[in-house]
Amino acid sequence: MRRPIRAAAAAGLLLTGSLVAVIAATPAQADTVICEQYGTTTIQGRYVVQNNRWGTTAQQCINVTSTGFSITAQQGSSPTNGAPVSYPSVFYGCHYTNCSPGTNLPIQVSRISSAPSSIDYTYVSSGTYNASYDIWLDPTPRTNGVNQMEIMIWFHRQGSIQPIGSPVGTATVGGRSWQVWTGGNGANNVVSYLAQSSITSWNFDVLDFIDDVRARGQITNSWYLTSIQAGFEPWNGGTGAGVNTFSAAVNTGGTPPTTAPPTTAPPTTAPPTTPPPAGVGCRVGYTPNTWNNGYTVDVRISNTGNSTINGWTLAYQLPAGQTISNSWNATVSQSGSSVTARDVGWNGTIAPNGTVSFGYQATYSGSYSSPTSFTLNGTSCVTA
Repeated sequence: MRRPIRAAAAAGLLLTGSLVAVIAATPAQADTVICEQYGTTTIQGRYVVQNNRWGTTAQQCINVTSTGFSITAQQGSSPTNGAPVSYPSVFYGCHYTNCSPGTNLPIQVSRISSAPSSIDYTYVSSGTYNASYDIWLDPTPRTNGVNQMEIMIWFHRQGSIQPIGSPVGTATVGGRSWQVWTGGNGANNVVSYLAQSSITSWNFDVLDFIDDVRARGQITNSWYLTSIQAGFEPWNGGTGAGVNTFSAAVNTGGTPPTTAPPTTAPPTTAPPTTPPPAGVGCRVGYTPNTWNNGYTVDVRISNTGNSTINGWTLAYQLPAGQTISNSWNATVSQSGSSVTARDVGWNGTIAPNGTVSFGYQATYSGSYSSPTSFTLNGTSCVTA
């Protein structure tokens, strides 16, 4: 597994030498020490912690706890007018084919309603390093290689280092003031937000930074968020610095209401097992985004009848060779080629002429094709 060319202080960064295979990921235990160059482990069954010593052959070790990690050894060194030596970090999403457990990334920006995150850092006064929170985006839902856009949030810098490119002004994002830098390293574009003073702990919405980059014309709503990462970029030293806690989530579509939505009275008898009577109709739109041997899909269910649907189950057959890995806004199960998608409560009501949507990520073998027929609560639907 290769690592991206990191966004660093100097443009024109080149990587040389052979690429090293990743160490197999294993479930994390408290106080797990990783010294392997690209060693990884998981924490909380949700995030991946990576040593990611991509720019040096010198030893680097991190101590992984149940909530984060700290740098216990870092012997590499790089000139401050060049690139850092590594990026020990924790991430949610997909990084060079390594996807965190249960992630719904990549996801299209237009589908994100919020992306709450929290971080708590420990800094040390020795060494030259930054505390960098990275947000990666790409025009395609790729899970490997270098993404085209890197958003870097500099929470802290120690020593004479600076973001890649040049300053273009200031901005208020997430209620804080930042100096904004833009540039590129030959592999991807970078927009950096440099804190006016060190931030050790913060709860914020990643979407605020994505929206600011989009307003600058650097990305569009059709781009995909692929990963959210937090860690350190050391040029030298940094032993003792750590990420104490990290959390990230990406919410899509509408958020669940804070109070229960009005519903019609539940039936006093069991629902029918035969198709519903006339007056009930549905239409399904199935929009895939494919790459290599994987894809994401947006499924839209429209109520074309004149009766409200209270609770829905969509059933269909996937073509051979397709396997669903994760889903959002629906409970999706697969048995062989048979797929069943059920509402998640807050989106279970579909009014006449109303629409709900859900999505999932999957893999496929051979050539891709989409399902051709769907049933909603036992009724055949028209395909859009």
